Amino acid sequence: MKAIVYCRVSTNKTEQETSLARQRKELNDLAVNFGFEVVATIEEQKSGYDIDRDGVFEMLDYFTEGKADCLLIQDETRLGRGNTKIALFHQLQKLKVPVYTAIHDGELELSESDSMVLQIVGIVEEYQRKIHNTKIKRGMKKAVSNGFNPADNLSNRNNAPGRERVDFPIEEVVRLRQNKLTFEEIARTLNNLGYPVSKATVHRRYKEYQNT
Repeated sequence: MKAIVYCRVSTNKTEQETSLARQRKELNDLAVNFGFEVVATIEEQKSGYDIDRDGVFEMLDYFTEGKADCLLIQDETRLGRGNTKIALFHQLQKLKVPVYTAIHDGELELSESDSMVLQIVGIVEEYQRKIHNTKIKRGMKKAVSNGFNPADNLSNRNNAPGRERVDFPIEEVVRLRQNKLTFEEIARTLNNLGYPVSKATVHRRYKEYQNT
């Protein structure tokens, strides 16, 4: 697997450079032990309570872009503390990124309390998504009952050769993207609205719309 090594200390004091060097060595040794390829090493001197860290967003970019598969940290507090730690672990769970720590000499073992909090956060987020999708579905049904025809708003629907293009409201896709939904979440929403469409199709049609 391709791994990201993430090291953090909380202050800018010169002596903390020794701690960063120690973390880096321990995590590179961990990568060697597990046969991981280290594709990037990120080092920061920032508070663990601070979510606005360049290194954190650089790390997340590697995972969202599929350039890395797992994260290596010395221990869970190096990623963050308090609510920041929970938020980052939740994001990594959503991205299906395994986390390995030097202190466990293997995959991270969260405390029972942290695991419980993450489960609660996941449940709340899922219900928020359901509420959001239900609101969209009700709005679409109301619009259709008032005479709205989603097919009338599709561009280039008759231009594709081969199999018939799936009709779905591209304006709704644009609106959902503006609300920061992923293409997978948009595809799921459209399927709930009766438009059988894949994530890849949503992404392709969105790009076509942007280029028109």
